[in-house]
Amino acid sequence: MPRAKPVYVDIYDEPLTEDVEEILARFQLTDSVRYEVFSSIWREMCFSDVFIGIIGMSEMKRFCRITLGTAVKYFLPPYSYQIRVGGLYLMFALYHTQPAIPPVKIRFALKDWPQIQKFVKDSEDSGHLDVVYIYQKLVATGAIHYTAMPHFLSYQKQRKPKKKTVCAEFIGRTTAVLDLYSADVLEELTNIQSHYENLKEATVEVSRQVNMTHQDFTPRLKDCMSEFLMWQQKTFSDDKDQKSGDDEDEENKAAEAESCSSRARLLSSIKQKSYGNFQEQSKSRRHRQPEAVDSSSSGAEHVRESASVRRRRPPSLRARTWKSLGVTREECQLQPWLLSAPEHDRVPVKRILQTPPYKP
Repeated sequence: MPRAKPVYVDIYDEPLTEDVEEILARFQLTDSVRYEVFSSIWREMCFSDVFIGIIGMSEMKRFCRITLGTAVKYFLPPYSYQIRVGGLYLMFALYHTQPAIPPVKIRFALKDWPQIQKFVKDSEDSGHLDVVYIYQKLVATGAIHYTAMPHFLSYQKQRKPKKKTVCAEFIGRTTAVLDLYSADVLEELTNIQSHYENLKEATVEVSRQVNMTHQDFTPRLKDCMSEFLMWQQKTFSDDKDQKSGDDEDEENKAAEAESCSSRARLLSSIKQKSYGNFQEQSKSRRHRQPEAVDSSSSGAEHVRESASVRRRRPPSLRARTWKSLGVTREECQLQPWLLSAPEHDRVPVKRILQTPPYKP
């Protein structure tokens, strides 16, 4: 009887991912990184009930690994700082509420360690002491398992593993243009432009028609930045579900076209192999007519030849030994018990009857 397939076989479980994104979305709406805000949302959603309904301890440990791995996914880039803080709080809460014995540890891969250190350093510099405290609490309790890979490696892998989906609403927006717009860079550019114009007018040799810079450079740059900020705000405020549906349709069409092209390539390769095995006759034999052959006689001769070939056996060890010693076939016909007889007496002699062995 085949072994039953476990319920949670993927790295990330889709219903669990939906619940995790729901609690992180509520935490994002609060526009806060305090742990008390997250804990109130946790209690309001009764998120600790996610472990209810699993009976076997092996299945419970497997599900705990999936929950902690899902939380770690939102703790790492490319998500915004607030979502990463929510992922850290989620790891802390899931680790201390899991019913597995012994508790399953949180896996931190080697490739993610620089990003984690930078996150802790930025939190400490920004004065978010509750974020630093939660992280240090996990380290002190031994909840973190430093590993080489983020997940367990096994021989039973999927042929087409699921892609790691990224929630577009949780990704941090680029703030470089906003910082440039709000800083005093535009005012400084205006001062430099006016100073350049004054120097050009003071110099007599330089004609006023020569312009090495654009006079309206600062207003044009300001308009471009404001236009980009408006586009960014409008893009992120649109409905994401419609875009995700269109992306999935395009991906399905691309996958279908790729499968059709791969099937066509496979058929062409099979045809080329079959045509390559065909041996063409030489030009000197093409004009000859096929000769009529008697099927009955040829079949019998073929059977005899195959039988004769099948009967041929290599010489035995005795024959090879006689040949190496120079013994002829006639000498081989003598009885082994007459080897001491004179050579001129070739008359076969009957063997003397020996006494039968004693039988009690």
